[in-house]
Amino acid sequence: MTDQPNTPTLDRVHTPDDIKALSDAELGHLADELRAETISAVSVTGGHLGAGLGVVELTVALHAVFDAPKDKIIWDVSHQCYPHKILTGRRDRIRTLRAEGGLSGFTKRSESSYDPFGAAHSSTSISAALGFAVARDLGAEGGDAIAIIGDGAMSAGMAYEAMNNAGHLGKRLIVILNDNEMSIAPPTGAMSSYLSRLYAEEPFQEFKAAAKGAVSLLPEPFREGAKRAKDMLKHMTVGGTMFEELGFSYLGPIDGHDMDQLLSVLRTVKARATGPILIHAITKKGKGYAPAEAASDKGHATAKFDVVTGKQKKAQSNAPSYTSVFAEALINLAANDPKICAVTAAMPDGTGLSKFMERFASRCFDVGIAEQHAVTFSAGMAAGGLRPFCALYSTFLQRGYDQVVHDVAIQRLPVRFAIDRAGLVGADGATHAGSYDVAYLANLPGFVVMAAADEAELVRMVATAATHDEGPIAFRFPRGEGVGVEMPENPETLEIGKGRMIREGSGVAILSFGTRLQEVTKACETLEAKGIKPTVADARFAKPLDRDLILKLASQHEALITVEEGAVGGFGSHVAQLLADEGVFDQGLKFRSMVLPDIFIDQANPKVMYDVAGLNAEHIEAKVLEVMGVAKIGTKSA
Repeated sequence: MTDQPNTPTLDRVHTPDDIKALSDAELGHLADELRAETISAVSVTGGHLGAGLGVVELTVALHAVFDAPKDKIIWDVSHQCYPHKILTGRRDRIRTLRAEGGLSGFTKRSESSYDPFGAAHSSTSISAALGFAVARDLGAEGGDAIAIIGDGAMSAGMAYEAMNNAGHLGKRLIVILNDNEMSIAPPTGAMSSYLSRLYAEEPFQEFKAAAKGAVSLLPEPFREGAKRAKDMLKHMTVGGTMFEELGFSYLGPIDGHDMDQLLSVLRTVKARATGPILIHAITKKGKGYAPAEAASDKGHATAKFDVVTGKQKKAQSNAPSYTSVFAEALINLAANDPKICAVTAAMPDGTGLSKFMERFASRCFDVGIAEQHAVTFSAGMAAGGLRPFCALYSTFLQRGYDQVVHDVAIQRLPVRFAIDRAGLVGADGATHAGSYDVAYLANLPGFVVMAAADEAELVRMVATAATHDEGPIAFRFPRGEGVGVEMPENPETLEIGKGRMIREGSGVAILSFGTRLQEVTKACETLEAKGIKPTVADARFAKPLDRDLILKLASQHEALITVEEGAVGGFGSHVAQLLADEGVFDQGLKFRSMVLPDIFIDQANPKVMYDVAGLNAEHIEAKVLEVMGVAKIGTKSA
């Protein structure tokens, strides 16, 4: 069956090859339909809306001009990749975004040949694209390498490291700076101001266009002199461009929503570029959907929503989120302690610090997407006598690990790390899982590492961290709502390295670290019906361990099971080391450690992800029965 003339343009596009058969006018229609399809899909799935809407025209133009997958189109972070996925053979699955067994919310190499490089953390695209360019020039298959990076991602040092190297190598490389004057939060820093000045300097743009045309009309002997004069005037006008100083040819700013302009520029660059070139495109996050354009975050991340009104369909809960509990606890402490300050890396809303910022603007710092700087900046403040709380997601703290070791731990500086999104996080999948922070922090000398079992414990840990001036301290808490426990009005500080007993039992002891305590409690209720009453304790601390509590549990029970929301090498491994050092295993203790499995777990709802991990109540029950010799019940594996 052939397509009819009135068939929607998007319905005629199954792969990027189909786009190349469209006229420029049809490409404009395609962009309109692609925007509508993206809005419709995200209304069903939830996800990152605003970023994708801002690059609809750019996505269409890139696939019209370049030859993916031979040409490598690399989306930085890839919040904006939904339109790209729709055009690259995945439209029929686009309403499975971020769901179990469905499309990833980010680019993913195993998902499609049109995703040459997986991403979900920012500022990696230029480095990856340069790697593809070098591979191409050394004989590997492949064509152009195109990196699309946002202005927010340009606040990270890695982008400049890559540009510096690319300018030195001089390889043909195309970087598109998607400048929407916003990352997740409004942009901060000198780079944002610099880009704004470039955009506002209209006389420079008019001169550059006129000069380029005029120079081409001059006889050859006069062209070099005219070029020098043009460059001199350009530098006098805007002080030059940093990108050109790094070895890139700079083109722009251009209108990232003007299809004709995009096509013209991209076709010219494809035909004539020799070395690295940067195209500066101005776009609007949330473009074309009024509720997203009006939102404070421009529709960055949304739940499912009504397309007509934009109203999100969020599940209601009586319990506060862990993030909001942390923020309120910190605000209460800061009201009485002027030394308390807070640092976030482009996530004031996600970490709850936007509330802190409203109350204490002079003591709250959003450093942009720059986790390394956030950590050392906090270290400097601690060395200066302040009490900084460095609030980062677990997955993003990984980016500043060298600074955690070198600038904080070795110097024993009292930086307080508030680690949000600990454990498995649901729809964002493996790239955002907080799986490793216990292991990579608890091995550092002098570090205190805590995990809250519920929101009341989190308040106590915030208070404990605030008064801990002897060295670095971290507390972790998960995404989502708490369990609805009664909150302490005047939270007491915890004794460092001391856990708490939850219930007395016999035979087997379960030592929980973090919010799996709720699942442990459920398992114990079922086990009691089978005549088994485990002892349960909340460790609170992975470092220092509560040595007395652990050895007591080991001596009074025939089996000890640790449970945590982290990878091997974390809490359970430290407990095992203590037991081995004390010779407890020689006395016949049965020990088991329940941790996240040695796999990356794909997106699903958290319950399903913890089923895969084998860390829900039924798996804990099965582990107790197994170790007690009552039954040999395997746990669900990936």
